[in-house]
Amino acid sequence: MNTRAKLTSSAQSSDALDRTLTYRLHQLHKLTDADSQGAYPVHTGLTLSDGRCLATIGHFEPLSVKDLAVQANLNKGQASRAAQALVEQGLVLKEDRPDDGRGVVLTLTPAGRKLFKRTMQLIAQRNHEIFGCLNAQEQNTLSSLLDRLIAHARPPAP
Repeated sequence: MNTRAKLTSSAQSSDALDRTLTYRLHQLHKLTDADSQGAYPVHTGLTLSDGRCLATIGHFEPLSVKDLAVQANLNKGQASRAAQALVEQGLVLKEDRPDDGRGVVLTLTPAGRKLFKRTMQLIAQRNHEIFGCLNAQEQNTLSSLLDRLIAHARPPAP
């Protein structure tokens, strides 16, 4: 293969890279996270990570740390550290599980509930800013397609 053919082949494959779903999802994630990194401390006083964990606990409570990790897409160590940070801020209550002395249950405190409402307002605002360029039908279509992709990618239950 001559040099020109190699360059053409290489250019075609790199052109295709920026059209792949994974590449574009990662790009969208990075772009939206950059804005969210700044918005969370201003509107909630929390880091992006702590804000996401507070929202997850508030939405799915009561949760174990393991459940928090699953629902927030974190590893167990990250979830444990985030939960502890929220406990130390007085936003989350961590109680021993009555059925398992080794586990804990995470729930929001009254202060955590107030901040959860503000956090959910921020999430709704950010969601609108990100998807606002799509009309309602496009948003519904994208939502349905994402649901299908997530279900397809999720490993089968044991």
